[in-house]
Amino acid sequence: MRLTSIIVDDEPLARKLIANLLETISEIEIVGQYGTGKEALLAINRQMPDMLFVDIQLKDMTGFDILQRLKIKMPLVIFVTAFDSYAIEAFNIFAFDYLLKPIVEKRFYQSVYRAVETFRSQNSQDFDGKMSKLLSHIQEGQIEKVEGAPSRIPIPSGNKTVFVKPADISYILASNYYIEVYTKENKHLLRTSMYSIMNELDSNLFIRIHRSSIINIGAVEELLNSGFGEIDVKMHDGKKLRVSRGYRQEFLLKMGLKK
Repeated sequence: MRLTSIIVDDEPLARKLIANLLETISEIEIVGQYGTGKEALLAINRQMPDMLFVDIQLKDMTGFDILQRLKIKMPLVIFVTAFDSYAIEAFNIFAFDYLLKPIVEKRFYQSVYRAVETFRSQNSQDFDGKMSKLLSHIQEGQIEKVEGAPSRIPIPSGNKTVFVKPADISYILASNYYIEVYTKENKHLLRTSMYSIMNELDSNLFIRIHRSSIINIGAVEELLNSGFGEIDVKMHDGKKLRVSRGYRQEFLLKMGLKK
């Protein structure tokens, strides 16, 4: 008997990748793919899948919101996330499985086969207990999630994960579906949005100066004023970044140059 599964992710390419990988596993049948939490919630309650692949950050709700609103027996869940330090901390506390984007095939198959084994060995009761504790932890910790800042940022790199301290980050640049994270020694590529990473960082230390750039104010060496009223920041590594008009006032206030 094949296990039914549903994929929930607001990125079409991510859904396609997961679906393509699952098609090579004969034990699993995909019965639905959804890009919003609202669509997914209705489908999951109706179809009652055995397994669920769910992105944590959707456009209309979180993956945790979906699970907390289910009216059926909890399916086996594999969480997928580009970056969510609070959730990852919770997963580690409760020994919960998750996948970081960009997904590494070997890690993906390890997670799926572990889930299949759990389902067939009738250990779903242990899974339900762990899920209940995880959701309670997430629900009770919403204030911490908003106010806290991660101590380390996990960044997948090939077959390993690099952990970067936010204080070591000099600046962050947008790069299509990725962001480029620059430290004094290295550049790291992470699949997430500027909006998402900014929400995770300490607003006392980091500020957005352009839709395509975030800086650590402690890594600013000097400001450069052009004759046309434009402002550039020169970072410690010599990189010059333009402060756009929409972010200028907040930037000057943060730098103590305007009251």
